[in-house]
Amino acid sequence: MRRGFRMARRWRRGVALALGFGVGAGAVPASDVDRLKRLNVEELMEVEVTSVSRLPMALAKAPSALQVITGWEIRRSGATSLPEALRLAGNLNVTRRNAHDWGISARGFNTELTNKLLVMIDGRAVYTPLWSGVRWDVQDYLLEDLDRIEVISGPGGALWGSNAVNGVINVTTKSAAETQGVFAEVGTGNQLEAYEAFRYGGRLAPEVFFRVYAKHVAQDEEVFADGRKAGDGTEMAQAGFRLDVESTAQVLTLQGDVYDGDEGVVGAGEGRVAGGNLLGRWSRFLGDGSELRLQVYYDRAFLRLPVAAGAFGPAGKFFDDLETYDVDFQHRPATASAHTVVWGAGYRFIEDDSRAAPTLGFEPASVTQELVSGFVQDQIDLGGGRVLTLGTKVEHTYYTGLEIEPSVRIQQDVEEDHLVWAAISRAVRTPSRIDRDLRQPSSGPVIFSGSDRFESETVIAYEAGWRGQLGQWLAGSVSAFFNDYRDVRSLGATPGTIVPLVIGNDVEGTSHGFEVAFDADVLPGWRLHGGYNYLRTDLRVRPGGTDLNNTLNETADPEHQFSIGSSFNLPREVELDLHFRWADTLWVNNGGQAGTVPSYAELNARIAVPLADGVEFSLVGRNLLHDHHPENGAPGAARVEIRRSVFGKVTWRY
Repeated sequence: MRRGFRMARRWRRGVALALGFGVGAGAVPASDVDRLKRLNVEELMEVEVTSVSRLPMALAKAPSALQVITGWEIRRSGATSLPEALRLAGNLNVTRRNAHDWGISARGFNTELTNKLLVMIDGRAVYTPLWSGVRWDVQDYLLEDLDRIEVISGPGGALWGSNAVNGVINVTTKSAAETQGVFAEVGTGNQLEAYEAFRYGGRLAPEVFFRVYAKHVAQDEEVFADGRKAGDGTEMAQAGFRLDVESTAQVLTLQGDVYDGDEGVVGAGEGRVAGGNLLGRWSRFLGDGSELRLQVYYDRAFLRLPVAAGAFGPAGKFFDDLETYDVDFQHRPATASAHTVVWGAGYRFIEDDSRAAPTLGFEPASVTQELVSGFVQDQIDLGGGRVLTLGTKVEHTYYTGLEIEPSVRIQQDVEEDHLVWAAISRAVRTPSRIDRDLRQPSSGPVIFSGSDRFESETVIAYEAGWRGQLGQWLAGSVSAFFNDYRDVRSLGATPGTIVPLVIGNDVEGTSHGFEVAFDADVLPGWRLHGGYNYLRTDLRVRPGGTDLNNTLNETADPEHQFSIGSSFNLPREVELDLHFRWADTLWVNNGGQAGTVPSYAELNARIAVPLADGVEFSLVGRNLLHDHHPENGAPGAARVEIRRSVFGKVTWRY
């Protein structure tokens, strides 16, 4: 591939950086054997999570529709990217659109511009203000260094702010002290053409630890329904570091990543993505039980997107350069024994500079945005195993001004191993640049545009659930919900002239459903994990409104979804992992008419064999039940289908 030579140079530079950093420091060779051991069901329920209350609590006591993907589960899945790992969360709908793009949502709205899910990596929000969604093609990490992924289905706006409408994903990486020594892996296959990763961790002083890593991935093209290549192949190189200074009184973390990649865009040519981030976090633990935390990060994302010729004009390239500066402060004061209070404030500054293609542009081309926020939450122990949680976040946003997102949550311990809970929350999805500033074509008479009258989409969510342990070998959770949506995005015509077609807020409606998840230690060395989701969404055009898409453009979700994973430990330390998933038919927008993605069942498999001390060979298969099949997108000759993939990988730990 033409871009392969450029990517090879980037990969070599990343490895050289990692090796150079490591050679100059005193290494502490260590084995990750203890970290690789699976947790039994009882230990899993005691895993500490932070996404529900911003404070550590055991999973068993978390009053939310929360699932946790552990580092052990990620390793056993054979995943090579963060979106692949998210398939392990049964409360998410994960679809692959092409070789590098994904659609990921909770409780619906998994469309082309999926925008109601807030995603954080070590506290850094990774959504783009272009469309309030996540560019999953550039959100990745060395999966070996992930501690856990917390996945909440349901609103999280009271703590995390706008865009946490239907869910929150919080990715937490291991500390540098937990990743000492050398880790390396290489792999290749029919669709995953090349995979290489390297990490080195060492110690600079008794309480100062570091790690550096580099990762390179090359994906071959997916195909159309007739088997033709789709022209969407991709290569990405990424490198980064983490430094931790730890003591009993405080923890200081400094970490950063850079990435650079080339991506094929179906029918348009080759694009480029690049960027990086730098994050610093300081936590101070005071003697009276109070705690302070300050986090600061900078993030830059560059995009060169080829845009095919179409009804709005000739082909061209769209450029976007986004810089984000963020400060977040959090304080847990020492309070009366019945109250656990946490409060904080934040400030975010965004600079977004774009350069239009003939068929796609924004007006104005460049904007600066400020977001000022504050939150407070009080967990009140009412006695008898009952806890009431009250909280809200208040934000002042660039487009809509003041936004308030309150939440009330009640939980009750039922015996020692069972918890029931209920909640009412309000959350908002604030306008993106597409909603307000979009212009097509970028010059001349406007045919399609955003609107300066577009307001925030809102939801009032009602939830209830149970989490518990049924003996030493089985744990599970059940949650049910009813969501009431207002001011959802629509498309209307200009009275009298028809064009420009203008984005509005004329759709409303409800969704309801339930989610079931379980973990079971069936026998020693045999773990099952599974889940089932039911979702029904009913959208309508509000009285007096218009939507030329007939409410079809905001949802593309299966009514039923089921998955089950099985992990076996076989003799001679051989590991066998199987993951089966089934998704119901997707109803998608096809030019204002209902189109479908047929229901499908798929199977992933992994077998791993130790070759020597610290060396392992694994063979991984993806989508084994079909040669290729669609997971997303409107019907037609240009819909990309996802191929069967098989690859081998060698891993070395020291």
